[in-house]
Amino acid sequence: MIKLKKKEKMTKKCIYCKADITDDRSLDVCNQCGVGVWGQKMFNAILQNMENAKDNGDLCNSTVSSNEQPPAKLGNSRISFM
Repeated sequence: MIKLKKKEKMTKKCIYCKADITDDRSLDVCNQCGVGVWGQKMFNAILQNMENAKDNGDLCNSTVSSNEQPPAKLGNSRISFM
């Protein structure tokens, strides 16, 4: 019999300093690096806008599944340059 482990929450890491990010934010940047890169006001605005987009379902997750449809082909259109 196979025992299943409890589903553990994946911890994310900051893309700049690789520190663990403990909260469930949409942006993979820790507070210290976010403020250092964008400044306090801009970082707070970015976090707020990302959370709003997440709540509205506007963010695209980059997960791969077998149920996904391949991207639509654009056809045989040609671009000509003068």
